[in-house]
Amino acid sequence: MTNAPEDRLIVALDVANALEAMQLADGIGDAVSFYKIGLGMLTGGGLAVANELKQEHGKRIFLDMKLFDIAQTVENAVRGLAQFDLDFLTVHGDPHVVRAAKEGAAGKDLKILAVTILTSLDRADLDDSLICAGDVKDLVVERAAKAFEAGADGVIASPNEAALIRALPQAEGRLIVTPGVRPAGSAGDDQKRIATPASAIAAGADHIVVGRPVWRASSPRDAALAIQAELQSPQAQRPNRG
Repeated sequence: MTNAPEDRLIVALDVANALEAMQLADGIGDAVSFYKIGLGMLTGGGLAVANELKQEHGKRIFLDMKLFDIAQTVENAVRGLAQFDLDFLTVHGDPHVVRAAKEGAAGKDLKILAVTILTSLDRADLDDSLICAGDVKDLVVERAAKAFEAGADGVIASPNEAALIRALPQAEGRLIVTPGVRPAGSAGDDQKRIATPASAIAAGADHIVVGRPVWRASSPRDAALAIQAELQSPQAQRPNRG
């Protein structure tokens, strides 16, 4: 999967409202070409921000909705969202959800990304949620394989699982997007399965998602530029990178 080098960094606009999001994007300027807008921004004007960044600033947009419902509802929701000329949209990785989302996105360039297991969760959290026993990495890889078989254009997984997913035969030509990425020295916050930007790309990720280490920085633009430089470093290279 080929991506422009500057597109590998996706900055999460996890701020309070549309005004703050646009101020942040304006301050970052050309240092970032790809932004993620999630549920937290939805009621704060998230779709308006997505449209403005896409149509007026030429940015790529990842709408992180993590949709999960019965198939017809998911299909209808995705069909509606696909009208916004987005680039990526997340749904939960259950095969029936992925298949429905692909139906909803038919005829559009929107890429459907399947969530495997949230990077904020560990085995204890999965036990609390009554998720089947097993190593987290094994469960993530199994969910990724099933999502690919259901037609997902890519998956969301932590950097810790990127290499294992990239090795799957089903992963050929598919995207791996990794949240839980933290530059060296950054706080982990609520992420539990994390890695540095360079190691995530070297492990097989196509894109990394970074939020707080950028927008909490005294200079978000400089923080983004530092990550971009790391993504171009020898440490971020991997064999036969697509």
